[in-house]
Amino acid sequence: MVTAAGAAVLRHSLLVVSAALTVAALGMWWLHRRRGTRAAAGTGAAGNCAGSGCGC
Repeated sequence: MVTAAGAAVLRHSLLVVSAALTVAALGMWWLHRRRGTRAAAGTGAAGNCAGSGCGC
């Protein structure tokens, strides 16, 4: 059995863990998009205008 105090601690810790996982997922998503954009810009995969300076 879990007491009321134990349930409150578990609830708080689950909220902290879920927030940390959300922040980690958003950070990895941002890094993935950043690397993908950088790689596409470096190889010209963003289109034929990569070398023309049009900001594609």
